[in-house]
Amino acid sequence: MADLNEMGRKAKEASALLSLYTTEEKNRGLETAARVLLEKEAAILAANSLDVEQAEKNGVSPAMIDRLRLNHDRIAAMAEGLTQIVALADPIGEVLESFSRPNGLQIKKVRVPLGVIGIIYESRPNVTADAFGLCFKSGNAVILRGGSDALCSNQAIVAALREALSEAGLCPDALQLMEDTSREAAAALMRLNRYVDVLIPRGGAGLIRTCLETTTVPCIETGTGNCHIYVDESADLSMAVEIIDNAKTQRMGVCNACESLLVHEAAAKKAIPLIYERLTGKHVEIRAGERVFSICGGDCPDLKAAVEEDFATEFLGPVISLQIVSDIDEAIAHINRYSTHHSDAIITENAENAEKFLNGVDAAAVYVNASTRFTDGFEFGFGAEIGISTQKLHARGPMGLKELTSYKYQVRGNGQIRG
Repeated sequence: MADLNEMGRKAKEASALLSLYTTEEKNRGLETAARVLLEKEAAILAANSLDVEQAEKNGVSPAMIDRLRLNHDRIAAMAEGLTQIVALADPIGEVLESFSRPNGLQIKKVRVPLGVIGIIYESRPNVTADAFGLCFKSGNAVILRGGSDALCSNQAIVAALREALSEAGLCPDALQLMEDTSREAAAALMRLNRYVDVLIPRGGAGLIRTCLETTTVPCIETGTGNCHIYVDESADLSMAVEIIDNAKTQRMGVCNACESLLVHEAAAKKAIPLIYERLTGKHVEIRAGERVFSICGGDCPDLKAAVEEDFATEFLGPVISLQIVSDIDEAIAHINRYSTHHSDAIITENAENAEKFLNGVDAAAVYVNASTRFTDGFEFGFGAEIGISTQKLHARGPMGLKELTSYKYQVRGNGQIRG
């Protein structure tokens, strides 16, 4: 993989330059990139049409083709996304902590870029512009490896963005695209620890698992979301139905959609028929545990019997699991057993139970009386995001600009030596 090693070398050199760029220089590059994307719309759409045509020939599902397809509005949204990143505060150089030692040393903990970020992602070509914008504003060079189904689109987008960087007098090697989309090339990127500082996979569970099992580069696990909602004994059932409906059906193929429901046994007789009516009315299949059938089976004739695997599955479609629990402790234990540690919610009017849930559930985002669909960089006020981290090191939850940084200590003295 000589070409990949050369890309890594160029990215490392570019990252050294990026760490010295001022906020004004980075914003100029992003503003130029937004403009050039719009100017290159015809070329980008022509390339995208080749990808879409090939996907249709390959029998790709309409939902996946929709994720792949670009149009005027989507390119305009990509450009607007870069413009929005310009408006975000630059995290680089932020002093996180400052203190003095008895010997007179002045120590500052200062936010710095990660360096070179490798991103492996699937299908959606808009991710190409988003990833570039966030990495560039946070002072990081990036090597992108998109899916083979979007290669022509990604080539056209990256060509436009690199042209923009050159026009702005900035290093175009801050952004590079792997055009070899083979698994062997992806595996080589996962082992390019000589040059790549952090690897971020964005995609399905299979991609993330492969990265975690293969990489020698520090990897941030993102995306997989078996998200739960627990309806407590004291829940406002009208609120619960609305939240569950939104969390499951507003957009089913995303990582922050609800996939698993838990209902307190004291609320089950009233709550489950209401939930059942709303979800089945929107063609959602409910796979229920045995206790649900014993309490509500007659009221909910179209329930399907769940198997163990259903409680651990991210369905990404019109299917949801349902189980009855005896109390909040059983609910928390169930969630922590089957969760992917993404986003989980409790619907309750009991403040003590709300606090217990917030502290007891091991997830990146934990909600009280709100939809899991809010786990999103834009909704959290971070602007765009690079993904949702479901791990604890080095970032957790929606990853915006600050999550693409590290820190270093700057120490100033006047001749101190250690005795």
